[in-house]
Amino acid sequence: METNERMETFIDSLDKGNTPFLDKIEKYALETEVPIIRKSTQSFLKFLLAYAKPKHILEVGTAIGFSALLMSEYGPKDCHITTIEKYEKRIPIAKQNFKEAGREEQITLLEGDALEILKELKGEYDMIFMDAAKGQYIHFMPDILRLLSPGGLLISDNVLQDGDVVESRFAVTRRNRTIHARMREYLYELKHHPQLETVILPVGDGVTLSVKI
Repeated sequence: METNERMETFIDSLDKGNTPFLDKIEKYALETEVPIIRKSTQSFLKFLLAYAKPKHILEVGTAIGFSALLMSEYGPKDCHITTIEKYEKRIPIAKQNFKEAGREEQITLLEGDALEILKELKGEYDMIFMDAAKGQYIHFMPDILRLLSPGGLLISDNVLQDGDVVESRFAVTRRNRTIHARMREYLYELKHHPQLETVILPVGDGVTLSVKI
């Protein structure tokens, strides 16, 4: 993604940081190449949590639990987070991290394919954070809209795909063309859906912020 790396580094340097336990998980993720949200995205989430004060949060894509724990730490003390993960090797690590952090009562981990789990979920969520397989965002959208409360926030991460999303489909590698097309479709839907007002921000690898109207 084309960006001013010096500016990004400078902005990140001003961040006041996280708790020691979150720092420990972030260090592990970087060492083992587990994808977690970038520093700028962490700051963005913390701002939204402080501003919106969501009580019911849904996360699609747990990985090893870093962002769920960040939201539990910086969201309202009585908030509850439901998070979905299907990658079997990461689920036990996430569970252990939730246990060590003492957040097992505050975070519910649902194991399996998000597409199937979302169809079965009931109720409404004040905030939904999408950070799963990018090519599936467009397929998640009908149930995400159903589950998002009026006035609720939808945050989608990694929408600019390291800059590939702005390229012609012929400029991206053949294996990435399906994801490229689906992400473009997803961004179009977010900007044109009658129930959403959306802004696309060059934060991290691209973040969208939508409110249900």
